[in-house]
Amino acid sequence: MSKLFSPISLGPLWLKNRIAIAPMCQYSAREGAATAWHTIHLGHLALSGAGILFIEATAVEPEGRISPDDLGLWSEATERALGEALDAARRHSDMPIAIQLAHAGRKASTRVPWEGGQSIPSSQPRGWQPVAPSALPYAAHDEAPLALNAAGLRRIRDAFADAARRADRLGIDAIEVHAAHGYLLHQFLSPLSNRREDEYGGSLPNRLRFPLEVFDAVRAAFGAGKPVGVRVSATDWVDGGWDIEQTVAFAQELKRRGCAFIDVSSGGLSPLQKIALGPGYQVPFAAKIKAEAGMPTIAVGLITEARQAEEIIASGQADMVALARGMLYDPRWPWHAAAQLGAQVDAPPQYWRSQPHELKNLFSGNTMVR
Repeated sequence: MSKLFSPISLGPLWLKNRIAIAPMCQYSAREGAATAWHTIHLGHLALSGAGILFIEATAVEPEGRISPDDLGLWSEATERALGEALDAARRHSDMPIAIQLAHAGRKASTRVPWEGGQSIPSSQPRGWQPVAPSALPYAAHDEAPLALNAAGLRRIRDAFADAARRADRLGIDAIEVHAAHGYLLHQFLSPLSNRREDEYGGSLPNRLRFPLEVFDAVRAAFGAGKPVGVRVSATDWVDGGWDIEQTVAFAQELKRRGCAFIDVSSGGLSPLQKIALGPGYQVPFAAKIKAEAGMPTIAVGLITEARQAEEIIASGQADMVALARGMLYDPRWPWHAAAQLGAQVDAPPQYWRSQPHELKNLFSGNTMVR
């Protein structure tokens, strides 16, 4: 039996298989509100047969968006718009849906990728003043962010909690707190971006403090028993920066607070990063965190082949795999993986006729007579 297609539980949330659709920014919202694009995008991914779908990085306040076109969940309008997109998907799929709650910090106020992705100065249309742990820009040519004071920290912490309550009202099944890829919570973790001299900077316990406070606030605000996990960058890939040993310490603290899973990525904090890319290059980080923190881990990064994903799970290196670009390129990746591994996968009955003749048992529940 395929390990990739075996069930798993994240707390009380039961998943039919161990394939996650990673959160992928679409830069297609209007003032933070989901649009028809999200209805189409989330709808077709919900038909893919994966175990769980993570909604893209969703800003908890307007200033926390990466670009002016990012998805948000900070108001009645943004909550209502996302709810409409989710209702459409749920009419045709019972796939669990999670959301990644995020704040971009100093990497906010940028153009969308297909317009170059460069920062938008606060003096320009659609730009705003980014915030961060310290007044250090991401790149030398970027506008320096505003260092957060106590009131700013409290505002953002409360915004995460408020977004978690909105997600709960929308029936979201799980939350992933975004503490990776150089965004705000990662900025607090890394000594390269956090030069504070108060209780939120300096030592490792101090640098962990604000991300842990945010996790606690989200955990308290979200439905009791529903899983809350965290996405981490296991290393900055820069000497003297955040690294795997500090990530393990962070994961251990999160476990003590009831964290349900760790989604293990890397990088994104500094343009000086030097990443040794290769198939599954981040999987060893997930394996170390799984072994030393003892909670479910999700492995991501250049996982493209079914047998590669099967080996990661079967060998115990991670409990789940997540696909991002690979799923955009092939939204039926789980179908094709199940075909290769001799497993079954969910498909909507409208598509049962597409089941290849030689794979009579590919689609679970298919009772159609040929």
